[in-house]
Amino acid sequence: MARRLVIKWGSGEKVTARLSVPKSSNGVGLLLAHGAGAGQDHVFMVTLREALAGRGYTAMTFNYAYTEAGRKAPDRLPKLLAVHLAAADRLRTYCDDVILGGKSMGGRVGSHLAGDEGWAATGLVYFGYPLVPLGKPEPRDTSHLHNIDTPQLFLTGSRDRLGPPDLIVPLAVRLPRAHAEIIEGGDHSFKVPKKMGRSQDEVIAELAATTADWFG
Repeated sequence: MARRLVIKWGSGEKVTARLSVPKSSNGVGLLLAHGAGAGQDHVFMVTLREALAGRGYTAMTFNYAYTEAGRKAPDRLPKLLAVHLAAADRLRTYCDDVILGGKSMGGRVGSHLAGDEGWAATGLVYFGYPLVPLGKPEPRDTSHLHNIDTPQLFLTGSRDRLGPPDLIVPLAVRLPRAHAEIIEGGDHSFKVPKKMGRSQDEVIAELAATTADWFG
């Protein structure tokens, strides 16, 4: 069972986190930030955290401030970054090497923490990078990703409308140490059609295995 943590950020404000420690650790921590619409206790986040711990990572999830307060609308990027930084620094007290990971928005915020703020991550893994904002025709600016000199792994579903493979794959090719993996049939939440005969748990297990294989 994951250990409950309290993380202080800003001027004494607090959010909660969950830390899963593997039976056999590879010495690397993996911070898993949630997406815009669901917090760290969503079944996807819990299952992925435990799957990553099963692969040897000391895996931690956390809530952003708006989620902790029970609000639906995400905070602005500076506030998201402040909480993300506090969570990353906390995980580093358990592991010297930390990979910044995240689902959708959480992965994007992690990329800004590394690319804009210079937080020294061992690597980054994006579980559905939201390259195209919902309802917008043009992709987001990704110039900050070029400032990251550690490995970056993009995991995206073949049916992901926010991170379409025809845009994600060329983006990864342009970055110096990046790689993209396509999850066949997956949408932005990595849900696959029933006709494919794969459960969500099986897809999440694939995400964890691909992450572990890429980062070694």
